[in-house]
Amino acid sequence: MRKLFLDHPASVGENYAEHFAHAGGFAALLGLAAISCLIHALVPCLFESTASRLVTRLHDRMVTNRQRRLRVAELSEFRD
Repeated sequence: MRKLFLDHPASVGENYAEHFAHAGGFAALLGLAAISCLIHALVPCLFESTASRLVTRLHDRMVTNRQRRLRVAELSEFRD
């Protein structure tokens, strides 16, 4: 059971609740991007850059969080 729910969050420096919040937030923004793409497909003058802006925001957030976690891990190793 631990492997199913806790191993991956721990591998990225989060507990289950933190990982749920981050992944859920990503899912919500991806859903908004998907809906804006669908509306844009139907009416091309609407949401011309919304999906790409949301995906860029998600990418930046993911890279920033990854770099922050790496710095924290490096500092933790340095202190030990």
